[in-house]
Amino acid sequence: MRLRQSLRDLAMGFGFAFTGRGGWVRAVLTAVGVGLGVALLLLTAAIPSALDARHEREQARTDYTFDPTERPKSDSTLLVAIVGTTFRDVNVRGRALDPEGPKAPLPPGVDAMPGAGEMVVSPRLKELLESPDGKLLRERLPERIVGTIGEPGLVGSAELAFYRGAEGLSAHLGQGAVHRIERFGEPIRGNSDPWDPVLLLLVLVVFVVLLMPVGVFVAAAVRFGGEGRDRRLAALRLVGSDSGMTRRVAAGEALAGSLLGLVFGTCFFLVGRQLAGQAEVFDVSVFPSYLNPSPALAALVAVLVPAAAVLVTLLALRGVVIEPLGVVRTAKPSRRRLWWRLLLPLAGLGMLAPMIGQGSDQGNFNQYLVVGGVMLLLIGVTALLPWIVETVVARLGAGSVSWQLAVRRLQLSSGAAARTVNGIAVAVAGAIALQMLFAGVESDFTRQTDYDLSRAQMQVRLSEGVPLAAAAEEFRRTDGVRKVYAFSEGYLGERREDPEHGAQVTVGDCAELRVLAKLPSCRDGDVFALAGGERDTDTAGLAKPGRTLYFDPTYEGSPKGAEAAWKVPAVRDATALPGLTGEPRGGFLVTPKALPQAALRTTSSEVYLKIDDTRPEVRDLVRNTSAAVDPLSDPMVWASTERAGRYDSIRTGLFVGAACVLALIGASLLVSQLEQLRERRKLLSALVAFGTRRRTLSLSVLWQTAIPIVLGLTLASVVGLTLGTVLLKMTTTALSVDWSSVLAMIGIGAGVVLVVTLLSLPPLLRMMRPEGLRTE
Repeated sequence: MRLRQSLRDLAMGFGFAFTGRGGWVRAVLTAVGVGLGVALLLLTAAIPSALDARHEREQARTDYTFDPTERPKSDSTLLVAIVGTTFRDVNVRGRALDPEGPKAPLPPGVDAMPGAGEMVVSPRLKELLESPDGKLLRERLPERIVGTIGEPGLVGSAELAFYRGAEGLSAHLGQGAVHRIERFGEPIRGNSDPWDPVLLLLVLVVFVVLLMPVGVFVAAAVRFGGEGRDRRLAALRLVGSDSGMTRRVAAGEALAGSLLGLVFGTCFFLVGRQLAGQAEVFDVSVFPSYLNPSPALAALVAVLVPAAAVLVTLLALRGVVIEPLGVVRTAKPSRRRLWWRLLLPLAGLGMLAPMIGQGSDQGNFNQYLVVGGVMLLLIGVTALLPWIVETVVARLGAGSVSWQLAVRRLQLSSGAAARTVNGIAVAVAGAIALQMLFAGVESDFTRQTDYDLSRAQMQVRLSEGVPLAAAAEEFRRTDGVRKVYAFSEGYLGERREDPEHGAQVTVGDCAELRVLAKLPSCRDGDVFALAGGERDTDTAGLAKPGRTLYFDPTYEGSPKGAEAAWKVPAVRDATALPGLTGEPRGGFLVTPKALPQAALRTTSSEVYLKIDDTRPEVRDLVRNTSAAVDPLSDPMVWASTERAGRYDSIRTGLFVGAACVLALIGASLLVSQLEQLRERRKLLSALVAFGTRRRTLSLSVLWQTAIPIVLGLTLASVVGLTLGTVLLKMTTTALSVDWSSVLAMIGIGAGVVLVVTLLSLPPLLRMMRPEGLRTE
């Protein structure tokens, strides 16, 4: 019997949620707020499947292995050359294909093998090449486009990729850029490296920080229309319902709004899923088919959101006494208690404290303690902010009319104001902590390179057989190139096969060699043995005039080398200098006339370029020249630092997630602001009818937003700095605060609120019209 009565009460609440025009508006606003959060939760639940799909696509088109055994040529083998390039700092994946028989495998997403002078490209690359912006890249990829790569051959909808036909790749087989395969998708041998504990900590904190604001906004959205709901419940008490029934009715109303929010959220997610196929955020793109939440996670969202809606509603009603003649909360509310609100952040710190000092060398962090501790600290923001807002606004005094209107409104309903700001405060606190953690550990995953950027900024590696002098001249003619250093490099040993001793050989004219060493004197035909290099331990024993050495010797398990013989001429000593790549060279420095042609053919060529960085397109001009000189060349832009790939991936994931959360914050705040204005439209119209200026009311709305946001951002800064400090202590990293970044995080949060406030002004002006006093 009691169960049946409870179900009837819940059903009554369902009905109230959709009764009348006001009920529908309130239900829709609640559903939109909840739906935005649900959509982002579903998107998060789809991340594992999206990552798996991208990995499977990447694996399916794998065209190289680490197997040292060379496959024999057959009618089912394919030669593949890595010919990718970079255009305006965006990577373009490229492969040259040379089939060795009619049964050669086709790459995934390609219907027919392109012939020489032809290529198939991804849809986004085709758009770029056909647009005016792609003019420089079109010069680099002049082949005729004969088709597009299908979705199975791409990891993302915005990926730039191409396959082009080629001939004669067998001459370059074994040089590193060219491989022979029998099928695409061959497994790569070897296990991946274990994750660094600090990187795992970063991943955990990123997920918690990005998802916490979503939960806060969902909890705030289910309380839209709280004042109107309480008036309806008071009416129920007037006709004879008890307090238990009113709470069950309220729970039914919240449940209705949350279920409608699930429907809205699913629709938002499906729409966003399709839009995601057209978007690219921080060079990351996906196909809509990737974004499929796992059934278990989707079911968890479907259960947790309604349950959280009911729980939040019941908790909110604990502080409200609903009587037949009204809601006691409209009188002076009782002061909020502070002690239990402080327990949440203190408990969070207590969970994180045992891991202080662990760092990378003391084992993994406990993921449950990390997640729990960070969550409690951020939840502490939502618990402390209402108390802070209430305490501060109670002490605010006289001022302008707009100020007094805003302060009085905040004094009467500080909880609603705090709920509006809670999400921003949590997001900013988490962002500050993450920024401190990323900045603190960045040096651990960033390596200073040894490149001499004062003398060169780009390096081009040429294939064997490419005339070095002609290539260097082409680079000198390229606009924006100031200086060219050209060297040939090889390796020799004392035997044709499996030599025990060997040395590096660098070939260049006298002017080039003087960049690498202090030479006593130099003319073409001279040979120098270097001292002071890092790889010259065997040079002294090999540098004996008349001794025969062998370029490109053969080693066991490797393809047969050229084994070109060279009789050592008279050798003079030279002192190695720090080279362009930073370290001194070892071995021999040789001028071209001192080597036979057979030995020169075994060397590879390197070109180092000093460029004019003030020209924005100079790098692409160099890449165009490089592609014209040698289609298999590998241009590389030097940088002073290099970051670990996994660290960069986590940073990219953070930026993508932050962009999504920021969009949710703005949309949810706007919905919340509109809901509050809707509830006060009669009051606003009455004030205008009594002669209050619209400018005054607009300023009062701005003050009502500004006061809580200032308090919320101040609290967020304190909590964020505290959490960031603890996380840095956990990773045994020196404590440092980049105040400019902290202020930037605060400014972004305040900027979002300001934009939302400006967007809410047009609806506010409409609600001030006399028609707002109309009632039924």
